[in-house]
Amino acid sequence: MEIQNKNDGKRGAFYIEDGGKEIALMHYIFSGPGKMIIDHTEVNDEYAGKGLGLQLVKAGVAYARENHIKILPLCPFAKKIFDITPAFADVLF
Repeated sequence: MEIQNKNDGKRGAFYIEDGGKEIALMHYIFSGPGKMIIDHTEVNDEYAGKGLGLQLVKAGVAYARENHIKILPLCPFAKKIFDITPAFADVLF
């Protein structure tokens, strides 16, 4: 299971598929140059508790660092991860 990213320049998602079925998703919206908002994260109930949501947030942080983007985590799950992970502070706005 590998994390994939798709976006159209305005919005996008990091997602994980298993057997061709999407099992986890973190949706984001670009908010002007160099900014993105994480607005939704979900994991299929069958895969809950396996750390997939955390993996998606980590992928978003890596993407932000590579592309010099700041993140606003509006999604409650993503916000919690940012709150307990001081190492992600460099990408917050």
